[in-house]
Amino acid sequence: MSKASLNVLLVSASLFADKGNSRALATSFLSALEASGQPFQLTHHDLVERDLPHLDGVEMQAWMTPADERSAEQRKLAALSDGFLAELREADLLVVAAPLYNLGLPTQMKAWFDRVLRAGETFRYTEMGPSGLLEGKQALVLAARGGMYAGSELDSQTPHLKSMLGLMGITEQHFIYAEGLNMGDEQKVGALSEARTNIANYVDAL
Repeated sequence: MSKASLNVLLVSASLFADKGNSRALATSFLSALEASGQPFQLTHHDLVERDLPHLDGVEMQAWMTPADERSAEQRKLAALSDGFLAELREADLLVVAAPLYNLGLPTQMKAWFDRVLRAGETFRYTEMGPSGLLEGKQALVLAARGGMYAGSELDSQTPHLKSMLGLMGITEQHFIYAEGLNMGDEQKVGALSEARTNIANYVDAL
């Protein structure tokens, strides 16, 4: 990426807000970015605070209805997804601060992805299969885990995120893990320190 102003979209979903480990990783990223001197603009959604409802058929039908034919209620429902889509299209870098809950994504984060993974908007179907429409962007996943999961069969979160991002055409993906955070103080301190170093190296390479 050039040194022009970087448009950063950060989505987080820690149940513990600023006290959560995934949010600590996001804070480390923002601190490193500020220290780098790289000009940037930030949009941050705390998806737990936003309290997004689960996607249902009524909302999906609102998207599928032509804009000029939507009822007032459909326009209201579609506006939520349309707003998220506009932010994602404008972003140069999507940062996903992802805790691992029950081996997967927080439901609040899945609710956000459900509203940006839209056929005809962020991907399209072709004779060769789905094709992403958001090429030229980067994604940085900051993953905080209580145990050691990366590279194991229990880590269903990483391939899920890779697939969802790739479906939209965001194929330049970077994953930074802080693992074993509930496996003793020494392990936690070391894991967070290593993650901060990796974050600093990532920012230096932007």
